[in-house]
Amino acid sequence: MQPPENKDTNAGTNKVPSFPRGHLIIAAALSFGLIGWAAMPSETTNAPNSQTIKLDAQPQENTPPASLAIPAEQNAPATMDAVEISVADTFGGPTPEPQVSTAQAEPAPALEQKSFTVRSGDSLSTLFKRAGLSDREVYTLTHTCDEAKSLTRIMPGHEVVFYLNPEGELEKLSHIPDRLNSTHFEKDGDGFKAVQEIKEPELRPVYKEAVIASSLYMAGQSVGIDDAMIMELANIFGWDVDFALDIRKGDHFSVLYEEKYLDGEKIGNGAILAAEFTNQGHKFKAVRYTHANGESHYYTPDGDSMRKAFLLAPVDFRRISGNFNPKRLHPIFKTVRPHRGTDYAADTGTPVWASGDGKVIAAGYTKPNGNYVFIQHGNNIVTKYIHLNKRKVKTGQRVKQKQVIGTVGSTGYATGPHLHYEFLLDGVHRNPRTIVQKLPKAKSIAGAEKQDFLAQTKPWVAQLQRHTSASQLAMGDTDRTIN
Repeated sequence: MQPPENKDTNAGTNKVPSFPRGHLIIAAALSFGLIGWAAMPSETTNAPNSQTIKLDAQPQENTPPASLAIPAEQNAPATMDAVEISVADTFGGPTPEPQVSTAQAEPAPALEQKSFTVRSGDSLSTLFKRAGLSDREVYTLTHTCDEAKSLTRIMPGHEVVFYLNPEGELEKLSHIPDRLNSTHFEKDGDGFKAVQEIKEPELRPVYKEAVIASSLYMAGQSVGIDDAMIMELANIFGWDVDFALDIRKGDHFSVLYEEKYLDGEKIGNGAILAAEFTNQGHKFKAVRYTHANGESHYYTPDGDSMRKAFLLAPVDFRRISGNFNPKRLHPIFKTVRPHRGTDYAADTGTPVWASGDGKVIAAGYTKPNGNYVFIQHGNNIVTKYIHLNKRKVKTGQRVKQKQVIGTVGSTGYATGPHLHYEFLLDGVHRNPRTIVQKLPKAKSIAGAEKQDFLAQTKPWVAQLQRHTSASQLAMGDTDRTIN
């Protein structure tokens, strides 16, 4: 006997649910449309992943064929919600989202600037301490940058600028000797590197002249020439004119020289280009010439050297008294004694120069002479420098013309600070202001260089002469800039 049939057991388990015919038609159409869209040809199908693909809002030429297009009425939102379309699947790989960086570079932190003018006695270590830095930082700078060793020779008047970061550490140091030259030491890893800066000034030729009433120095000042330029003018003619003892009222000079300008501001003087000096009716001319090796010297317009074997005055010409007088009354003993030389009165400590090249044959002290230096020159000539405050050379030492050999003083039999200078030729005292004119000159321009010399110097000589001639009727107008 069979059990009764249970009509409800597993009822509906294997039975396929039936849907309305309309729904099945819509689903089939949608499936065919999606398959056709995925299979349509595209230029970007095999595009690499690194390539950025731009999706335009406008329809593309590769629109799916009309036969595969989804009818508008069937593209219902309810149907599309059930379908997730991946752009990566469609175009052959993941397309990175455009990365738009909104981060902005932060500005570098401002550096604190500390500037110091070097004073007498200052050292690099002193300046670092003044800036709040340690000796360790001095060591780091000077031992990681070879150029920084020059900072150990800083001079009074130089400017040193420190640049510190917010932590107080040195990031940069600038050494400024003058307005045209500076060296910047910048942080570079664990050390420093040097960057040199050189500015080129504008050079403007200037012409000035004056008639002497009392001295060259006073005449130069009266037309606005500074001390250094006056001394340079005296140096050029110092082998031909004794500016302390030979100057007379009515002597006159004219000079063409350069002034330096930076950003429209005068910052100093350059070189004398050409000059003329008239002393007691004798006219002397000089012009500057720069040789191929870069050295510059002064010559006559014909190429003869202005330099002689001996200077007429071995000290600053502005402070000189006395004259060559073999029968003068001695200021201490009040007796007539030969004064075989010239007294150059100057302040104690004024440098004394060697009047010519030679060798020191004596340097010592005696009661009459005080501190003295004797120099042997060629051609059996000896010069003597007496009553020095200090000696700067030793016996046996070789010296060059205008090298400092001592300083003016009042040692020995002297009534006040002055240099007593003697000139002996073959053991006989001679007047140094006249004998030097008879001695050999330095070398003149060589024949092979003469054409270059004339080409370089003639324009300066011509300008000097033109302005000198034009100003003879207007001596009051002594300061003119040449355009």
